[in-house]
Amino acid sequence: MDMTIFIVEDDVAIFNSLKERLEQWSLHVTGPDDFHDVMGAFIQEKPHLVMMDIQLPAYDGFHWCREIRAVSKVPIIFLSSRDHPMDMVMAMNMGADDYIQKPFHTDVLLAKIQAILRRTYAYGEEASDVLEWNGAVIDMKRGVIRKDSEEVELTKNEFFILAVLVQSTDEIVSRDDLIRKLWDDERFVNDNTLTVNMTRLRQKLAELELGEAVITKKGLGYMAITL
Repeated sequence: MDMTIFIVEDDVAIFNSLKERLEQWSLHVTGPDDFHDVMGAFIQEKPHLVMMDIQLPAYDGFHWCREIRAVSKVPIIFLSSRDHPMDMVMAMNMGADDYIQKPFHTDVLLAKIQAILRRTYAYGEEASDVLEWNGAVIDMKRGVIRKDSEEVELTKNEFFILAVLVQSTDEIVSRDDLIRKLWDDERFVNDNTLTVNMTRLRQKLAELELGEAVITKKGLGYMAITL
């Protein structure tokens, strides 16, 4: 199984040094291009382990740890020059798997990474299946949508409709296609049922300021758009 390590580190020299060392052990290493959108890169890369500094541009490592933990159980290791005990306590309370102080010995770090990967994926556990859409995170396993620390729960039908639309973002999905995908037997569903579900879905999306992100194409169907 190929393993991806996601390193959130704004010190280019440290990032490149870690990347070079870890790739010698056949680990794929990546990181965010934009430190304002760490979650977008995390969702796109679907890493098996995250290494994160505390002091970062825009938002600190604690913020991104909370965001990741809201949708994923992926292992997280903090790498930081800060040595205050409270930082370590906060990191562990937020769900970090380890806290390693800089400077560190690369071989020791590698041993910890390998141990965590073996422990986590020995039984084939994968990272959470999530989608990103207009700055929101859609958790496919929990059936919730989250944006800026606000979380909205959807019913099974509402969530399924949203997932179908988002997976075809900026493409029209017909009402008939939605009905066929929602229910095995269309004879027990009238057209109004879908309309009711769509209305409720839009009301909940409005709580996240995404009410205008699902539009109706008259006579054609619905479309999730990129705002």
